[in-house]
Amino acid sequence: MVKPLMLVPVAVFAGFAGLALVGMLRDDPNALPSAREGQQAPPVVLTQLGAETPFTDADLRSEGVKLVNFWASWCAPCRAEHPTLMQLAEEGLPVYGINYKEPSSQDALDFLTELGDPYTQIGADITGRDTAVEWGVYGIPETYVIDGSGTIILRFAGPVTQRVLTDTLRPALEKAASN
Repeated sequence: MVKPLMLVPVAVFAGFAGLALVGMLRDDPNALPSAREGQQAPPVVLTQLGAETPFTDADLRSEGVKLVNFWASWCAPCRAEHPTLMQLAEEGLPVYGINYKEPSSQDALDFLTELGDPYTQIGADITGRDTAVEWGVYGIPETYVIDGSGTIILRFAGPVTQRVLTDTLRPALEKAASN
């Protein structure tokens, strides 16, 4: 005779196996959903980084497609994606930078001096609570494609490599341009 308590471990195992299966069947198991896609970009509350005036909400709602990139000098993947951001800036795409939780603004400025500055405008979210929380940032780098009305078309978490640029970002940029 099978006791009901003996079935509990089997039921728990079956539940975990089901969750694992659902996770494996997602379109891209590495992609993180964004509640912000299709919505207006949240407000930006930025402090000045260096001599530049930080960008504003109005800049994000101005005509044309643009990127918003959260980054920091201490972030190794940010260093890895930097050449791709430089390429996009050289192609004429406005890239707005948000320096995230940087212990020293001089570290951020040194990073840009060393690797180049792809940013049209830049600002800092020193605590990570002024802007990043509203945007849903959980780690960096994170890059957002914004259309000409300020709507988020894509959120990409992770470094923007050449493959990501070709397979993910360029299609999102085309979609943003057609809006």
